[in-house]
Amino acid sequence: MALAQETEEEWQPQVRAQARQHAGTSGGLVISCRAYFGFGPYGTSDAGRMRDLTAAVAHSHAAAILAAKESGATDKDLHELVADAIADAYFRQGGGGRAGLKVEFTDVDWLDISF
Repeated sequence: MALAQETEEEWQPQVRAQARQHAGTSGGLVISCRAYFGFGPYGTSDAGRMRDLTAAVAHSHAAAILAAKESGATDKDLHELVADAIADAYFRQGGGGRAGLKVEFTDVDWLDISF
């Protein structure tokens, strides 16, 4: 038991640091959530509603989220960064004709971020 605890104390911070480094430079993050999303007029398929989403976000968004978290950002600041990351990955799909799309992201039921 002591060996397992010692190993965990020694290696876990290093493993976490490597995972954060990889996510921020090339790997990105996977964000899963249930929240209210919308960007289109009422009555269309793009209208706001509760959605379950899973999106792989780019490493640039991952780096911003992780840096903000490490620098003590508020929940509101982190919420905005996560919302922008999901909007880019899922709704804007890297730009195209939807590059300036404003996506509403509220009423978060649950949120899971993984490397």
